[in-house]
Amino acid sequence: MHIHLLGICGTFMGGIAHIARQLGHTVSGSDQNVYPPMSSQLESEGIKLHEGYDPEILKQKNADLIVVGNAMSRGNPSVEYILDRGLAYTSGPQWLADYVLKDKWVLAVAGTHGKTSTASMIAWILEYANMQPGFLIGGIPENFGLSARITESPFFVVEADEYDTAFFDKRSKFVHYHPRTVVLNNLEYDHVDIFPSIEFIKTQFHHLVRIIPSNGLIILPAQYKALEDVLEMGCWTPCETLGKILGQGDWQTEVVAEDYSEFEVMLQTDDGLERYGSLSWKLIGEHNMMNALAAIASARHAGVPVKVSLQALSSFKSVKRRLELRGVIGGVSVYDDFAHHPTAIATTLDALRAKVGSKRIIAVTDLRSNTMLSGLHKNTILPALEKSDISLIHKPQTRDWELIPLEENTFIYEQPSELLAELLTLIRPDDQVLIMSNGGFDGIHQKLLDALTEKFEN
Repeated sequence: MHIHLLGICGTFMGGIAHIARQLGHTVSGSDQNVYPPMSSQLESEGIKLHEGYDPEILKQKNADLIVVGNAMSRGNPSVEYILDRGLAYTSGPQWLADYVLKDKWVLAVAGTHGKTSTASMIAWILEYANMQPGFLIGGIPENFGLSARITESPFFVVEADEYDTAFFDKRSKFVHYHPRTVVLNNLEYDHVDIFPSIEFIKTQFHHLVRIIPSNGLIILPAQYKALEDVLEMGCWTPCETLGKILGQGDWQTEVVAEDYSEFEVMLQTDDGLERYGSLSWKLIGEHNMMNALAAIASARHAGVPVKVSLQALSSFKSVKRRLELRGVIGGVSVYDDFAHHPTAIATTLDALRAKVGSKRIIAVTDLRSNTMLSGLHKNTILPALEKSDISLIHKPQTRDWELIPLEENTFIYEQPSELLAELLTLIRPDDQVLIMSNGGFDGIHQKLLDALTEKFEN
């Protein structure tokens, strides 16, 4: 079968392309912006890429099936061509359901934050336990070096996004996956371009809960109001809760290291509190501890003993762009993180502060997402950055709301180039520079590393 993907260079659609190629299909694709690293990865597998959405490409390819990404909308020339000629098309999530997930034990991770990290942990635990899972993750787990694969294993791990499926299917992506094991990490208001309020997101989560079988498992944080609201709409599946402290939740922890690089794992059973041992690993932050608990609980449901999961996570290497250290030059450490919501920003800063202590942290934040640009979080952005010593914020001049600094150490720029120039004047040896964005941010990470090399090493 020849499959052509519209929007192929997105993380999710790129993963679909990888899997389709592994299944032996001829694969091609189009995207508005075709650039590395995704373009290089796809082309290395023999996938032909085309820049732009000229319908002539579809005419030339004469594909058996067109997979339409959720960035496509009515008015797109390729979309209009497909509809006018009655060509066969489907969405990425539906293709995954029809051609990959059927008869699989699907372990899905949903929530506003932590999906990529938690899904990566689950996949690594199953791999360590010789279960060879397939997976589709919205990032690159460093233990695997790729974001998607298909195997003969009955187990498949998927990052379950609540974003809408396609222009012709406004349900959340995750309702297509029919999971047996589900992690609901958290639930906050996001994607303002899709959802009018958090209540609409809760409804989509309820739709997910409705399709989880009674022999499945739902894993969620203890005492989390928004998710409790979801379950109150109806729940027919056993649940296990995750607690941050002793005495809270079914799964409990006892922190050994202040930065959460070591903690003990316990489970409240009918026979009492069972202690499985401690996890000492490379990751830091309370959020990653909770992600680990969710992964351990998920793997246990799939048959992996907790002690095996602890052994697996001790060798877990993290995920690209999750507090990833890009380089240390002249004593300056440069980190890259995907955080693009005030909660994630604050959580990431908390983790880095616990790691570096009193060293100076310079936070560089890109207000790029539709939710951030809408001004929804204008009153919580600056408080989220309070653990930094200096904060530089990129706010494109695209919306009619202001962000007014309350501190002398906060600076706002409309252009990334202006921000980088100011950043270079502020940096001094031993600084920790944390760059947070869910996009390319004009290549600022490498530009900064190159400038630091010139400043300190030439």
